[in-house]
Amino acid sequence: MEGSRSAAMVLLLTFVCTILCVCKNVAAELPRFEHPARGGGGSVAFLVVGDWGRKGHYNQSLVSHQMGKIAEDLDIDFVVSTGDNFYDNGLHGEDDPNFLDSFSNVYTSRSLHKQWYSVLGNHDYRGNAVAQLSSYLRKIDSRWLCLRSFVVNTEIAELFFVDTTPMVEEYFTNPGDHTYDWRGVLPVKSYVANLLQDVETALKESKAKWRIVIGHHAIRSISHHGDTRELVDQLLPILRANGVDFYINGHDHCLQQISDNQSPIQFLTSGGGSKAWRGEMDKSNVGVVKFFYDGQGFMSVTLDSSDVEVVFYDVSGRALHRWTMSKFLLSSLM
Repeated sequence: MEGSRSAAMVLLLTFVCTILCVCKNVAAELPRFEHPARGGGGSVAFLVVGDWGRKGHYNQSLVSHQMGKIAEDLDIDFVVSTGDNFYDNGLHGEDDPNFLDSFSNVYTSRSLHKQWYSVLGNHDYRGNAVAQLSSYLRKIDSRWLCLRSFVVNTEIAELFFVDTTPMVEEYFTNPGDHTYDWRGVLPVKSYVANLLQDVETALKESKAKWRIVIGHHAIRSISHHGDTRELVDQLLPILRANGVDFYINGHDHCLQQISDNQSPIQFLTSGGGSKAWRGEMDKSNVGVVKFFYDGQGFMSVTLDSSDVEVVFYDVSGRALHRWTMSKFLLSSLM
């Protein structure tokens, strides 16, 4: 009974947040979801995957299989999706079979039947973006939770999910043959200004030990898309000023870790959920590149009040890169 009541409350909150996201374009407190850490706040473990929704093709099913194994080993609390959830052009509507074909019927491991927290990517905006925000999808698969921007509080860590696609000017000025669903976003200048204000306010008010920001687009990247200028100019200063530890993204179909050259922030890309881009690398990026892999895979994050471990895995489940750091040492890097 308690479980069903909790699920109903999340469903109601998701519905209310969806209505607000579609109908309003004003500065407001970001929707918050409580996901308490295990053992009374002792530790948190989660997987991160991005750019995945291809009906199991391009090794999506193989990545999913290995995610299930690692999720069981780590006893994860939840999964983070960094966007581009459904290719090529998002969902057509709430009843689009692509939701089942690319999500429910692919991520079938018992260990992956945890809450999924998702943001929208640019490919999601090319379809019916509002459909992905709908509480109706939670009736189809209760794991699914996708909003434009929101906060997940695990007590020792807060995760700030940010809708980065409307920040990228090219999608408005040079959309090419693509049509974007900008409902709830226009006028875009005020939408972005309010969003940045909301994120800054939420970060300033955070008392969490770890602060993690998630968006679809990279701030720093040495892969195909490279740095996202708008995020470097508008979002990065906010992250630097408010003690953010990690910025996690997808968009580039690779795995990478880059250290900021002006703060302790680690830029982590997990965009290898299906189709990857081989051989696309630009070392002229501003930042210290600690790891880069131009193939398919995913990432795990495990943290407690004092330490964090980030591991990148390939399509066979092999750990390609393992990075551990204490909160004290990370904070003292700059």
